[in-house]
Amino acid sequence: MNHEQEQQQLPRPPATTPTPTPSPAPVTSGESSSGLAVFMLFIGVFAVIAMSSTLSGSNSLAILHQVPEGHVGVYWRGGALLKTITDPGFHVKMPLITQYEPVQVTIQTDQVRDIPCGTKGGVMITFEKIEVVNRLRKDYVHETLLNYGVNYDNTWIYDKIHHEINQFCSSHTLQDVYIDVFDQIDEKMKDALQGDCTRYAPGIEIISVRVTKPTIPESIRRNFVQMEEERTKVLIAIERQRVVEKESETTKKMAISEAEKNAGVSKILMEQKLMEKESARKQQEIENRMYLAREKSLADADFYRVIKEAEANKLKLTPQFLELRFIEAIANNTKIFFGEKVPNMVFDQRLLGNYLQEFSRKLSKERNIEVA
Repeated sequence: MNHEQEQQQLPRPPATTPTPTPSPAPVTSGESSSGLAVFMLFIGVFAVIAMSSTLSGSNSLAILHQVPEGHVGVYWRGGALLKTITDPGFHVKMPLITQYEPVQVTIQTDQVRDIPCGTKGGVMITFEKIEVVNRLRKDYVHETLLNYGVNYDNTWIYDKIHHEINQFCSSHTLQDVYIDVFDQIDEKMKDALQGDCTRYAPGIEIISVRVTKPTIPESIRRNFVQMEEERTKVLIAIERQRVVEKESETTKKMAISEAEKNAGVSKILMEQKLMEKESARKQQEIENRMYLAREKSLADADFYRVIKEAEANKLKLTPQFLELRFIEAIANNTKIFFGEKVPNMVFDQRLLGNYLQEFSRKLSKERNIEVA
């Protein structure tokens, strides 16, 4: 539908008496058709140019381009790197004059494969894969690409890994590389890469390096496997010896503990017996002291009684009392002897008097001694 047809389809206003004005020149249908054709041609060319990068694989003809997330857009004009850096999203550029390239600024992993190297002993080994986790800082994109190009990782990662691996292998034996210091290769490679990047390409950040086990000749690998088996046997024997030692030590500790327990029980029983003996001894001492005290009391009482009896007897020992006792004794005698001497002995007053006088002298002498 052209412009004239649109005008014909529009409703006509009611007829009025128009003011006479000068009318413009009438538009012919040929002029309107040619204008529309030019406009459609321009739209088609624009679409072809915008989609040419997708269809032909080149972005030099594209006007509209997209920067994916995690990347930034960098541009070259006439082979010179521009300072313009765009963020993710849609952007426009001049076709055929400006070239565009997305550069990743998030964490990426570069895999370096099949790295041959020779050890210190001359054995050739191959590292099948080494993974380098790295990142290009956004602030250093222009500086890094200006110095090393878009393929900066070829210089500072791929080629550098080859160099560092060969340096490491040439200074270590196969035993070191394959077994002894294999766990240190990751850190050594990371430090080596980061050191040179920090010095010459500060925009590249090495996050980690993962090194896989190298491939060694089959004959040497069998020797390593056999050596590892022997080492495993030695470790098993050592562990078995440790188990036996631990069991022996445990048995010894149990015996010592049992002996200490028995000794402790014996000590307690001995102390108990000693305490019983000591208690019995103290009890016997108390009984002995009680017995001595009782016997002493009895002896003192007997002594006191004897003393008192002796004193009483001393008071009784008078000539008259003795004469009375003598007469009573003779009178109580049931046996009578007849002879010429008996009557004289009984009735001889002189003999009796002499006896009483002698007894009185002895008694007086004893009293004097006691008084003295």
